[in-house]
Amino acid sequence: MVDFARSDRELELEARTQAFIRNVIIPAERDPRQTTHGPAPEFVAELRSKARAAGLLAPQVAERWGGYGLTHRETATVLRASGYSLLGPVAMNCMAPDEGNMHLLDVVATEAQKIQYLAPLAAGEIRSAFLMTEPDGGAGSDPDMLATTARAVGSDWIIDGRKWLITGAIGARFGIVMARTPEGATMFLTEMDAPGITIERVLDTLDQAIPGGHSVIRLEGLRVPASQVLGTVGEGFRYAQVRLAPARLTHCMRWWGAARRAHDIATEYACQRKAFGKPLIEHEGVGFMLARNQVELLQTQLLIDYTAWTLDQGARGTSESSMAKMSSAETLFQIVDRCVQVLGGLGITADTQVARIFNEIRAFRIYDGPTEVHLWSLARRLQRQQAKGKA
Repeated sequence: MVDFARSDRELELEARTQAFIRNVIIPAERDPRQTTHGPAPEFVAELRSKARAAGLLAPQVAERWGGYGLTHRETATVLRASGYSLLGPVAMNCMAPDEGNMHLLDVVATEAQKIQYLAPLAAGEIRSAFLMTEPDGGAGSDPDMLATTARAVGSDWIIDGRKWLITGAIGARFGIVMARTPEGATMFLTEMDAPGITIERVLDTLDQAIPGGHSVIRLEGLRVPASQVLGTVGEGFRYAQVRLAPARLTHCMRWWGAARRAHDIATEYACQRKAFGKPLIEHEGVGFMLARNQVELLQTQLLIDYTAWTLDQGARGTSESSMAKMSSAETLFQIVDRCVQVLGGLGITADTQVARIFNEIRAFRIYDGPTEVHLWSLARRLQRQQAKGKA
């Protein structure tokens, strides 16, 4: 039976996170050190020092790395609370891509690699990148199109290729590179300032909340020692699955918090603003939109919690996380879109956080797999199940 009971530490961390976001992070949202390519490095460091002081830095990681060793279910509660401000996950060091990379390293990396990369990453001292997506007909929604190659030269590997939409590359200390080897896709760890890595440009995108933005990167003769292979050569796609399901879900958690913030702003406005002789919320056209938001926030929360519970049972959760990501991205976007509508002209200005959240959450419908790819994948799984049932 699915158990949605919440632990004492989960409730305590939720309350602390909510207070931290409300009292410390929300007042910092107007800080001018936010750029079109994410918060400036000194601003990130300042926010993380405050989260560290509050005991809320990377709460999701194991106790060994400074966190609380939360279950996926507990993580859902805390990350939802962190997402109430777009700066919350940045401050608490539970933002993509670092959060997903922490999980991957903890599961796959050698002890030496954990000490070198995971320890400072979890401590919020450095940032990281995940180099998978490619332009020029390379890997995107279809990972089998991976075009970046790695060839063995003595005890090293030489990597060549191009990557794009690489989140957080500017300012990252290290990256995890996916490349094709004769044995199959393989993951490599590399310093981001290594010879052979060139950041061609930072893309201008709708979303602007992640430090370092999203870059186009050229890998040309990048030399990586064998000791920097992450896991086993040829097992890259399998390790990608280790990272994928939890990382998809934490996106849903954080964006749920942002959508809830937009809903709360719109609700307060609708209760105060009057038109045609009564508060906006008393007009069915407005009140019904907010009521639908409330229903869909709860539905999305339950789907996230169910998927998190599934992962906690030791299941891969591939289908469940795909459904959660697809449904959350579509539903949360619609919730925020209604909030813009309720606010009217105010909703398209920077006077509230709603317009910013709208831009940010629109990208969620594409990142970690577009909605259509998730639906296609789920449909293929249904077809295989049907065929198997007839066999």
